[in-house]
Amino acid sequence: MGTAGTLIAVVFAVAGVLLYLQVKTIFEVPPLPKLEDTWWGPRAPSREDTAIKPFKINVSDQILKDLQQRLANALPFQAPLEGVKQNYGINTNLLKDIVEFWKTKYDWREREKYLNQYPQFTVSVQGLKLHYIHVKPVEAKGLKVLPLLLLHGWPGTVREFYEIISLLTTAQKGRDFVFEVIAPSLPGYGFSEAAVRPGLGAAQMAVVFKNFMKRLGFEKYYIQGGDWGGIIVHHMATLFPEKIIGVHSNMCFVNSPFTNLKLFLGSYYPSLVVSKEFEDKVYPLSQKYAHILLETGYMHLQATKPDTIGVALRDSPVGLAAYILEKFTTWTDPTWKDLEDGGLTKKFTITNLLDNVMIYWVTRSITTSMRLYSETFNKAQFGLQLERIPIEVPSGCARFLNELVYQPESLLKERFKNLVHSSDYDGGHFAAFEVPQVLAEDLFIFTEKVEILSKPDQ
Repeated sequence: MGTAGTLIAVVFAVAGVLLYLQVKTIFEVPPLPKLEDTWWGPRAPSREDTAIKPFKINVSDQILKDLQQRLANALPFQAPLEGVKQNYGINTNLLKDIVEFWKTKYDWREREKYLNQYPQFTVSVQGLKLHYIHVKPVEAKGLKVLPLLLLHGWPGTVREFYEIISLLTTAQKGRDFVFEVIAPSLPGYGFSEAAVRPGLGAAQMAVVFKNFMKRLGFEKYYIQGGDWGGIIVHHMATLFPEKIIGVHSNMCFVNSPFTNLKLFLGSYYPSLVVSKEFEDKVYPLSQKYAHILLETGYMHLQATKPDTIGVALRDSPVGLAAYILEKFTTWTDPTWKDLEDGGLTKKFTITNLLDNVMIYWVTRSITTSMRLYSETFNKAQFGLQLERIPIEVPSGCARFLNELVYQPESLLKERFKNLVHSSDYDGGHFAAFEVPQVLAEDLFIFTEKVEILSKPDQ
């Protein structure tokens, strides 16, 4: 073989090795990372009070008076462009009506009574005093009581769960179980303390909530979440499968080299990926990616400079409401951006939406809530490769057709190896808040399947 032939052989050999390594990377499962019980709080570990303490929301008159002054003194809004509706963000004509309602009809003291209807507590875990709702079923005679950890996301709070909690803790005809619900505020959200040092991303929150449930006395339990809550419960199922009876999410998502390749190939042969019925939810990819880009500008900002935008939102209740409520328009139904009123009252009430905004406002937690993006979308977090590790515990996925990303079973099964239940419903991103009856029923159906599978004679 001549010099040229030898060189060609070497090039092909190197190319072959590189191709092999690339293919190996696509299919190889990364090792399970070991995460430490990092101390996140402002107090020394020796001063941690691990007692569970009752909690009531009781905002000071000073905070409410300051809010009224800020609402009254807000600068006049910039007039919207003609005919844009919600296509440039929240329309200030709509916002004007919301702020007027806030100033004249919204009564926080009445809402405080509503928010205090369920038993609430605080407990310290890894240095953070965490707030949570804990509701046991009123009538459970002859029923199996199953502990269920509910986790919310951004820009939500535990307020999302108030309508669904009563459904989950009420016995269902023909079912031999009922839920005991534990719904905490994520660290840095609402009435839960925020970390004082960097690094508390979604994976680390999975550790926190595993330790949180242990502190409450639960060794095995069900978990459910959407948005960040969905990501965290998936991490919990990955890292601590021995603790999880079943994991249910209304935002199941798979992001691996193989599924991305499969998704791309489906552009040419959609039937490889998705049924004809839901093909328009996945393809064409260019249209779907354009929509994601349209709706995720906030994400880049919060993942890079959360404290900068936090200054503005923490100082202006009107700005905070505009920033948060815009998401309840386009994330619930993307077509609502073409409505003058943003469609907000089709599925929600202004009072309920303002409850959620108020929790951020009275706790001054918008900045710390947004830091979860910068603590998760970074090299250290991506390096854990948790999304590429299969979830073996029984899993359920409720897909709502207006969710930002729709993933069919053919993709979900690449990660959820024991997918015992999946379903499709009309609805959007805030399922627990928008359609609590639908989500509750889906959770009951999923749990029924898991309980049957777990019986010894099955």
